[in-house]
Amino acid sequence: IASETVTITINDVEIAVPKGELIVESVKRLGLEIPIFCYHPRMKPVGMCRMCLVEVGFKQPDGSVRKMPKPQAGCTLPASDGMVIFTDSELVHRDRKGVLEFLLINHPLDCPICDRGGECPLQNNTIFYGPSTSRFIELKRHAHKAFPLSKHVTLDLERCIQCGRCVRFTEEISGDSELAFRFRGSDMQPSTFELRDFTSKFSGNVIEICPVGALTNREYRFRARPWDLETKGSVCTECSNGCNVWFDYRVGKLVRVNGRTNEAVNEEWTCDRGKFGSDWMNDAKRLTKPLLRAGDRLEETDWPKAYAEILRAFGGSRSGLLVGPRLSLEAMWLTRELFVDHFGSKNIDSRWTRHLLAPGEAGYGASAKTAIAAYDTKPTIFVFGTSLADEQPILFLRVRKAWFLNAAKVIVASDQETDVDSFAHLVLRYKPGTEAVLARALAGEDVEGAATETGVPADRIREAASLLGAGVPIVTSVSLFERETGVEAHAALSKLAQAKGAEFNCYASGANEQGALELGLVEDGQSLDTYAMLQAAAKGELDALWLAGCDPFSLCADRGLVQAALENVPFLVVQDSLQTESFGYASVVLPMAAPAEQDGSYVNMERRVQRILPVLNAPGEAKPGWKIAAEALMRSAPTRPVFSAEEVFAKLSASKAAFVGLSYNDLAGEGVLLG
Repeated sequence: IASETVTITINDVEIAVPKGELIVESVKRLGLEIPIFCYHPRMKPVGMCRMCLVEVGFKQPDGSVRKMPKPQAGCTLPASDGMVIFTDSELVHRDRKGVLEFLLINHPLDCPICDRGGECPLQNNTIFYGPSTSRFIELKRHAHKAFPLSKHVTLDLERCIQCGRCVRFTEEISGDSELAFRFRGSDMQPSTFELRDFTSKFSGNVIEICPVGALTNREYRFRARPWDLETKGSVCTECSNGCNVWFDYRVGKLVRVNGRTNEAVNEEWTCDRGKFGSDWMNDAKRLTKPLLRAGDRLEETDWPKAYAEILRAFGGSRSGLLVGPRLSLEAMWLTRELFVDHFGSKNIDSRWTRHLLAPGEAGYGASAKTAIAAYDTKPTIFVFGTSLADEQPILFLRVRKAWFLNAAKVIVASDQETDVDSFAHLVLRYKPGTEAVLARALAGEDVEGAATETGVPADRIREAASLLGAGVPIVTSVSLFERETGVEAHAALSKLAQAKGAEFNCYASGANEQGALELGLVEDGQSLDTYAMLQAAAKGELDALWLAGCDPFSLCADRGLVQAALENVPFLVVQDSLQTESFGYASVVLPMAAPAEQDGSYVNMERRVQRILPVLNAPGEAKPGWKIAAEALMRSAPTRPVFSAEEVFAKLSASKAAFVGLSYNDLAGEGVLLG
């Protein structure tokens, strides 16, 4: 729908802009800039810093311009017809200098030791718009230096210019409201309530949006300068959201992670798990050489010997492959080919929940119906049996945005308190283990009996059911299958969505978990699934097991079963980037490159295919997962070698309907949403 436009004049240039658009945004259409500190395009304007002052006037009937008596804040001024804006006048220059001189009165000017130095908006604005010298000769105020707000964030009060960005982020975007301003005047400072730890799941974002060095990254602190760093774009693999990020690295080591704009996925935000959880790539326990068991020890070997041992051990239906969520599509595809076509085994699985849907069941591998960005405009959203902030953090921000900006009605059904409860229109708190009963009741099945069994009042069940309708997204995740009645609840929710015309989404949790489902790694119900393979290994019914990028101890809920399986399987291959808990049980260890160290593609929870380009060099002799599988294939049955991940993607896109016609060139930018 085309919005109403108005004609305004900016520096003697007429331009049509949407009515009500903020002037700070309108000037960008002409390639101009208004300097800002407090303004952020994803938050409500507040006009706190006054850096964006512009001269404003209105055209009169005689063609003259009548100016307002004082400059106006461009970040709070909506465009209206006939408005005349001056961003480069002598008065504007004078006012900008005055604002910067005021801000710098108490600023410590410790740029040489500030982590923000070199990428600081205050530095840049002072150089371009500020005074050349200071008239202030009195003593500056002093406050706490490097005060730890949390294990991730450091606060330097002396540098704070009281713009309020950090406080507003916690109130408007993340919704935890963990930061607020204390005191008034020059003593005003952002702080947590009762000086407790800043425990937000999205705390890292305040570091990036702080326009000075007041909030800095404790893990990056004093490790590098911006001009020391090399930066490349990548995709986060810490969960299934597929957030776009910048990887900053120095001398081959990852130094920090910042959010990268992708309007279709994460806008520009990150969760703390993604921002601070990638340092494992610098871990001293990274695997760098292939290892072969000799008695009770693992000794260094070369790749040919490792492949020879593997090819002797694997073959037939008594072999199994367990796949981790961080493997790329290309690695999954070639490893599957190795097992099915050369080892003759279909015992392949990438799912780690207690209970599983059989291939062919409704919702298996194709239950992501709603794109992440589509949640912004949904009037009603139903979240069932999942903690979005923990499992789908960026989706949580989208759902909250829909409520905050568009007054969306959010319904939450859960057996425990979640972050979504704080803004939910309706909360259905059911008793643990009664998920399926509640799901069936929402479809109108024995509501009174369900109310007694689940503990949810019948009127709330009916109200929730009345809000469900065409186009309403029903959101859950594969963690639902950890519950005893999870499969039944999934079936009931799927049936409910069909009856109401709603969009049923059972989102994956791992980075490329959805990709594994799209590839169809699990082909039929006759092969062994994850738990069946572990049970067979524990009983001595499996001769060889390959762990490709997975550690069952961290992914499987039954640790006892995992230990018994790994102790009793005669031959175990551990293909990983780190020394995991499974490492000590291995017969052969294959060092694998991390996602950011190789070329490959990933499918996020909404079925968006994105490409990850290599950012760092893999340590030692570690190889990409696709190359490990390709070299094993060459030794198993000599054929034409595969030289790149792009070749592998071309093969799988020609074979799998979901990817047909796709190439690496198509994955540039925001990626491709599968149809």
